[in-house]
Amino acid sequence: MDVDITRPWPHLLLMSTEAEILDSASVVPTRYWHKLDDGRVQCDVCPRYCKLHEGQRGLCFVRGNHNDQIVLTTYGRSSGYCVDPIEKKPLNHFLPGTPVLSFGTAGCNLACKFCQNWDISKSRELDTLMDQASPQTIAHAAKKLDCRSVAYTYNDPVIFMEYAIDVAKACRELGIKSVAVTAGYMCDEPRREFYQYMDAANVDLKAFTENFYWKVTGSHLQPVLDTLKYLKHETKVWFEITTLLIPGLNDSEKELEEMTQWVAENLGPDVPMHFTAFHPDWKMRDIPATPPATLINARRIAMKNGVRYAYTGNVHNEAGDSTYCHHCGAKVIGRDWYNLTAWNLDKDGKCIACGTACAGVFEAKHGNWGARRLPVRLANFAA
Repeated sequence: MDVDITRPWPHLLLMSTEAEILDSASVVPTRYWHKLDDGRVQCDVCPRYCKLHEGQRGLCFVRGNHNDQIVLTTYGRSSGYCVDPIEKKPLNHFLPGTPVLSFGTAGCNLACKFCQNWDISKSRELDTLMDQASPQTIAHAAKKLDCRSVAYTYNDPVIFMEYAIDVAKACRELGIKSVAVTAGYMCDEPRREFYQYMDAANVDLKAFTENFYWKVTGSHLQPVLDTLKYLKHETKVWFEITTLLIPGLNDSEKELEEMTQWVAENLGPDVPMHFTAFHPDWKMRDIPATPPATLINARRIAMKNGVRYAYTGNVHNEAGDSTYCHHCGAKVIGRDWYNLTAWNLDKDGKCIACGTACAGVFEAKHGNWGARRLPVRLANFAA
């Protein structure tokens, strides 16, 4: 079926009252938009290209047309803050064992029927944004909490990129890294600005067919592949890939063969891949959870096709959680869920058994945060 990449899904666009926008202290102007001949304004942040009349918001909910320009309506507001293990993002090769201060906003620019954070990403209520913090407060809190990084997660930082960039700038001044957890659905020019300020990313590669992307997520595959190639070949951002395997939809051996071959050939062997288990949620409650055997098989296929670091997720499988030297096979980082159980890398990130470098961003001493999850209120850290 031919599909129109510019289709804005107008039946999902939302009208905001003038008072709702004008009374908000969280509204900031944005850069990536242009006016159309018919009087509408087109948002150019992502390939959805929402075309909005005055007072309309895009499918993402947080960007809208006010006074003939696209504004971000939720700057400085969050659905909550939590200190997580970095492995939960998931990132297995970026400062292992360290805590990361995580937050998101509301809304999303995709329409995934299987969304597992739907209470945040599908929210259309400003009450979801219960916590407020300036970029400087977030950076200060991360420092006080001994977090090595801040993650823009839960929903997608693409839609609140102005806020995420300002937070990243404030964090950089304090030596704190920034992590984007994203679907990678972004246009070229804003993508180039956004990733100037990111140090690491986990990108959801939700499937490897256009049919799945269009019918299940309301988006398209090619822009995501473009983001992955951009990250690999034009930035120094460390990134890993996650694919949620949904029984009967994106878990066939044929699709996994094609996906992992593409990754190895286009991104190289050192980009880690995470194959994670689906559980029934949102609008896909009639599909069963992913069998662990499917994840194990996906990991096997990936490694057969040249991906050196492949992992299973959302299931208990220490072998599938751990990192092995691609040269000698020794276990270099042991993991049991989010707990590190072994560390066999030297101070330079090389296997102590054979001296082969393990790809990633490592420090001489790994963290020991473990599996703890610590909700925090940023009001306690305001300067």
